[in-house]
Amino acid sequence: MDISRIRALRGPNLWSRHTAVEAIVACDEHERALTTLPGFEARLRALFPGLGALRLKPEQASLAHVLEAATLALQTQAGCPVTFSRTTQTVEPGVYQVVAEYSEEPVGRQALEAAEHLLRAALGENGADGFDSDAVIAKLRELDEDIRLGPSTGSIVNAAIARGIPYRRLTSGSLVQFGWGSKQRRIWAAEVDTTSAVSESIAQDKDLCKTLLRSAGVPVPLGRPVSSVDDAWEVAQEIGLPVVVKPQDGNQGKGVTVNITDRAHLEIAYQAAEEIGHPMVEKFLPGSDFRLLVVGQRLVAAARRDPPHVIGDGGHTVRQLVDQVNADPRRGDGHATSLTKIRFDDIAVARLSLQGLTPESVPEKGQRVILRNNANLSTGGTATDVTDDVHPEVAARAVAAARMVGLDICGVDVVCETMIRPLEDQHGGIVEVNAAPGLRMHLSPSFGKGRPVGEAMINHLYPPGDDGRIPVVAVTGTNGKTTTSRLIAHLFGASGLRVGMTNTDGVHVNGRQIDSGDCSGPKSARNVLMNPDVDAAVFETARGGILREGLGYDRCQVAVVTNIGAGDHLGLNYITTVEDLAVLKRVIVQNVAPTGYAVLNATDPHCVNMAPTCPGGVIYFAQDRHHPVLATHRAQGQRCVYVDGDHIEAAEGNWREFVALRDIPLTRHGTIGFQIDNAMAAIGAAWGVGLSWDAIRSGLASFFNDADNAPGRFNVMDYKGATLIADYGHNPDAMRALVSAVNAMPAKRRSVVISGAGDRRDEDIREQTQILGAAFDDVILYQDACQRGREDGEVIGLLRQGLDGAPRTRFVDEIRGEFVAIDSALARLQPGDLCLVLVDQVEEALAHLAKRVAEHA
Repeated sequence: MDISRIRALRGPNLWSRHTAVEAIVACDEHERALTTLPGFEARLRALFPGLGALRLKPEQASLAHVLEAATLALQTQAGCPVTFSRTTQTVEPGVYQVVAEYSEEPVGRQALEAAEHLLRAALGENGADGFDSDAVIAKLRELDEDIRLGPSTGSIVNAAIARGIPYRRLTSGSLVQFGWGSKQRRIWAAEVDTTSAVSESIAQDKDLCKTLLRSAGVPVPLGRPVSSVDDAWEVAQEIGLPVVVKPQDGNQGKGVTVNITDRAHLEIAYQAAEEIGHPMVEKFLPGSDFRLLVVGQRLVAAARRDPPHVIGDGGHTVRQLVDQVNADPRRGDGHATSLTKIRFDDIAVARLSLQGLTPESVPEKGQRVILRNNANLSTGGTATDVTDDVHPEVAARAVAAARMVGLDICGVDVVCETMIRPLEDQHGGIVEVNAAPGLRMHLSPSFGKGRPVGEAMINHLYPPGDDGRIPVVAVTGTNGKTTTSRLIAHLFGASGLRVGMTNTDGVHVNGRQIDSGDCSGPKSARNVLMNPDVDAAVFETARGGILREGLGYDRCQVAVVTNIGAGDHLGLNYITTVEDLAVLKRVIVQNVAPTGYAVLNATDPHCVNMAPTCPGGVIYFAQDRHHPVLATHRAQGQRCVYVDGDHIEAAEGNWREFVALRDIPLTRHGTIGFQIDNAMAAIGAAWGVGLSWDAIRSGLASFFNDADNAPGRFNVMDYKGATLIADYGHNPDAMRALVSAVNAMPAKRRSVVISGAGDRRDEDIREQTQILGAAFDDVILYQDACQRGREDGEVIGLLRQGLDGAPRTRFVDEIRGEFVAIDSALARLQPGDLCLVLVDQVEEALAHLAKRVAEHA
């Protein structure tokens, strides 16, 4: 068994909408059925009892199928919420594609690696160590806990998912983006992007915060910062014992000691506070410790926090009782669990001494032993929900504190006897205000019911009805996708929207190119959706990106499929037939929003077959208004775009809208058939996202397919009275479309300059010149700058074979170098001739042509 090409599919993909790890697995002939591996399954299950049942019978299951099952089972045993896996045999005998869902990519990769180790151990291969399933699962669980979102951030993300708001984790920590483009918002744990640095600094400075709160009439304890132990003791004497010592700029209860009654205890507390920040002393307020959560200008949750403690049983020491409490699976070392383990440090020992106990003391049965005075969950405390008990005056004080500091999201720490009476009536007060409050105590309190605080925060970021999404149009197909993408982006721009666009030429934001090269993959799409200056996005979606990583978004508003042809890189990555290609490109259709549309070519059966998989509506387009698919769709009152006479018509039921072909320069007054198709696809997409028809008409009329708007897409130039056309067509279907367009243009003599992409099949390369040989008088062949794995001269040889017996071609020349070939063709042109240049290096070739045209202008 050999495992190769492991990939992480980070978005909707060929196999599912789940994130997944994919591997290519090659099995020897005896590894393709478990029945040919005596004793293997028994050894496998002995090593990993939690494997579960295999989906196939032993005579049908290969080692690849076992690897799939083990990768998924190891994750589920580690507590990961994963359910999907699949193994598919490729066209190569014994080679399989294994896919298993993951919730966290590093966990999925490690599970696949562990599953391979398991199989090799069960096979008894030399060098394979034994397999300790418990240790492996524990390691996976630990990794998952380390990298997954904590409960606070996770609750906000889950609330966003429930409302259909997209999110993206920007770091391995808690920085998360919600929404797309100009509608995005960001949080860092429970801190939102509207939290100012000034407000955060005020909240961190405990003394300044108290001063501001006191000026707003909010009750706060007396006290001030101190510079030494003597100074601290002096303040304690002034305001009266007991007191609290804490760092002036601390958080999460670090360095806080409460209910200090003597100097010895104060000295320990001062040292603990000084390790965190500058110490301060304030009056200890009797009562319980409460945390009130304010979101916006509303109290959404409240909890009483009790200090860490144990209950004696008359048989175990305090240390042993603490170990028993810390063994609770709900308790962890950080913030990934609902509770935190109790710390046993000098502060805990000092608190024990006040109760006449040591760590080795055995408390009486039922005796409550306090390990700390402060009740923060981060030091091992517990929480009891009291949201329903909060007096309106107490809630008002908490909201006033948040507003005074300037915080939208705020954790207000209150000390008082009870929540059912105003603070002033019980000598209570607000002791701290937190800019990034933890949410664990409200989500999963030790006692009482949890509160939907994540939902409250999302509702604060996005009001009801706003899902944070901008219009996203995905475009795929064999030919026309780049021109269609550019035209759709232009229509968005004509509507006043700032557009982000990715295609094979680069990334463009609001008319400015910010990246170059082939940017039709998911990474570029994600970068556009992260840009705050984008109001709408258009993504050319190539097959390679879907295969490598999946889509860069969870769903789109409109998916456009221009056509599916045989010349689109067949034979690569196990996509060997047009049907395979259609299934792959169908991914964008399968991930249309329920309120969105798929814009499909009604004349292409492969596109038509995608329609049932679309969760939203379907808009068909075709030049023939009587095409059976389109006519049936129109008769059902559904949306259609077609040509009627000298105009393009959009119809839905009895409603009609018209755009004259003469007003669409792209189509050259309706003479270029494939550009009419591109225009109809773009109209369907603009209609699907709800653009106004005035904007659509304006955009169509102002879009010219020159080298600036659509480089390498049927760019027409004049050269010494001859017509010069530059195009990036590179497959048989493109050749047919170009021949049809050229035949509609007058010319005395037609010539073509062509090379071939080495990563195409031999038959596809030959077919291109077979098509061109029937339409052009002169053919000039040149070799691409990059042969893509082919031997020198091999591609030109295949192109030559395609010209054998060409019915029209009378002149054929072979030239090394694209620009030399172009110059050779230009030198042969006479007024009235036509030359089609099929460019390879688009930007450089267009610049070369522009230079030659300018020289003879």
